[in-house]
Amino acid sequence: MQFEDFFSVVRQRLGSDKSDESSKKKTDIPAGLLFKCPRCRNVTFIEEFNQNGKVCPTCNYHSRLTARERLKITVDDGSFREFDRKMISKNPIDFPGYEGKQQQLREKTGLNDAVLTGRAKIRGMDLVIIVMDSNFMMASMGSVVGERITRAIEYATAHSLPVVAFTASGGARMQEGIVSLMQMAKTSGAVARHNEAGGLYISVMTDPTTGGVTASFASLGDIIIAEPKVLIGFAGRRVIEGTIKQKLPDDFQSAEFMLENGFVDMIVERSKMRRVLAHLLKLHKQPEVKEVAENE
Repeated sequence: MQFEDFFSVVRQRLGSDKSDESSKKKTDIPAGLLFKCPRCRNVTFIEEFNQNGKVCPTCNYHSRLTARERLKITVDDGSFREFDRKMISKNPIDFPGYEGKQQQLREKTGLNDAVLTGRAKIRGMDLVIIVMDSNFMMASMGSVVGERITRAIEYATAHSLPVVAFTASGGARMQEGIVSLMQMAKTSGAVARHNEAGGLYISVMTDPTTGGVTASFASLGDIIIAEPKVLIGFAGRRVIEGTIKQKLPDDFQSAEFMLENGFVDMIVERSKMRRVLAHLLKLHKQPEVKEVAENE
């Protein structure tokens, strides 16, 4: 008996010799029906996963959101007014294929670049909001991202509004060379002027917040919040270990490690983020000063 026939008999005795057709019927799952968590590997229905704010119900893994998904669960319905919608990046160092790559991502994401900025309300309180989107070149900070963020913060300063920034980035955009690195100083300067004017700035770090964004405006918040277990850092683990010749802790660059070492002020789950932000905005809201008549 040939080996193929022998194994066929064994499969039949074990009840596992099924035709390809019947096996396919039992194992094929319609696309988009289930979500498999990359952390705990458990599977849940995609509808349940979405209703839970794209958070794994088993291990509390916070999946990445698009900028518009973030706005939808954060600000009041219909309150968002976008700034600088038509601003797009050029190719300052003639990087090969950069313009074509940007065009593809504009069509895919519906964004002109990796950040949305604008004026909005959270529970009726006005603010300027900044939301980065990692689906557009990993939310790397090029000239347009830096300019939009700077203009948004300057608008908030001029109108005495608080700023809430949701950061998610791989750092500076290599396709724009030194121009991208200049955005670190520009955004940091805008934050400094906002602070000098007495404005509130809340930075919310989501997964991942790294590189030049961490090294600039993301780390300059009056209050720094992080979602659970997100990656926060500047350089990668291997680079740091190779530089200092030491083994780093397993939870190094996690939100929990940053909280323990004083880099982050609080960790807030996604389901509670809107409520926490509203509470902080209310606490720091400037009291309205009533004008008093001269004869009083």
